[in-house]
Amino acid sequence: MSTAETGRRLPESVGVTVVGAGQAGLSAAWHLRRLGLVPGSDLLVLDRGPGTGGAWQFRWEALRLDRAHKVDDLPGLGELGLSFSTADPARPARDVVREYYDRYERHFGLEVQRPVHVHRVSGGGGDGDPFEVETDRGTVRTTVLVNATGTWARPFRPHVPGAANFAGVQISTPEYRAAEDFAGHRVLVVGGGTSAVGFLRELEGVASDTLWATRRPVTFADVPDAGRRAVRQADEAARDGARLPSIVSGTGLPATPENLAARDRGLLVARRMFSSVEPGGVSWDDGTFEPVDAIIWATGFRAELTHLVPLRLREPGGGLRVKDGRAVLEPRLFLAGYGPQASTIGANRAGRTIARGALRELERARPDARSGAGMR
Repeated sequence: MSTAETGRRLPESVGVTVVGAGQAGLSAAWHLRRLGLVPGSDLLVLDRGPGTGGAWQFRWEALRLDRAHKVDDLPGLGELGLSFSTADPARPARDVVREYYDRYERHFGLEVQRPVHVHRVSGGGGDGDPFEVETDRGTVRTTVLVNATGTWARPFRPHVPGAANFAGVQISTPEYRAAEDFAGHRVLVVGGGTSAVGFLRELEGVASDTLWATRRPVTFADVPDAGRRAVRQADEAARDGARLPSIVSGTGLPATPENLAARDRGLLVARRMFSSVEPGGVSWDDGTFEPVDAIIWATGFRAELTHLVPLRLREPGGGLRVKDGRAVLEPRLFLAGYGPQASTIGANRAGRTIARGALRELERARPDARSGAGMR
């Protein structure tokens, strides 16, 4: 854990504030520093986590980098002689990411303030008024805001009749800790993404039995350009202000030998979504009932934007209109890691674009701001 900035008093005003120190936030902060902003003076980075690593610090102990979504390197990470591609695959992924991010923050002097919880953001607008960023450690006035709060804090559970009356254990992905917690239980995993698949593989041989339910049919395939198509779909939704689609809905699940073998032995065989939850299990449309002791909802996430509600930017479609990382209705608000930038590689590529845009907005609103002569 990076402790150098823990408990330090927040400034009353600053040029650019980055909220969130995960992949997207650190990428944006690195580029802003490279363009001439000074962390702790021109640039303030806030993070609600107790330590480094973004959402990775909260992931379950058994998760390894070779079983997770690919983690791309932060810009400049190679300067430290580090790369996730050569990290020890035997170590918990959360430990590797926490260590690398800690060394990264220290090396580049990003002076991340943590833990800081942002409760609400107000102000802004066409008149150039600063944003008021209200936190549990005071209010900061900032000319430009880069929001990089991710999704981990907002797991999504679909509404299913009777779920509130289930007598067993119900958890969402962020609450999962270890397969041993479900030893001897009959466990239902809900969701068609990589987390659901990971849970099922870990539970095999530990739980007494596992079941898998998904809203859409599951495909295991390495589809050419599937990743690009999924990013394009997310970009279109962000531009339209619609709810963001899940990445896996556009890519399918990877057809790795491990996944295909698990499918062939009957572990990764999904049933269509059940129609209701009963106190002791679930019921399907055909009237069949399956007793279960626990339900794991690995059903995705929503963007954590509740603190931005006072800005009144939400569209009828349920999302925010975002183009090239910038809120269409509030040009001094940038959303790093939103929509097409949700993957680690997308966040890294967007960091430079967001940083350049943020610096231009700062100079437009404050002619006395740093000139940005270092832009390139």
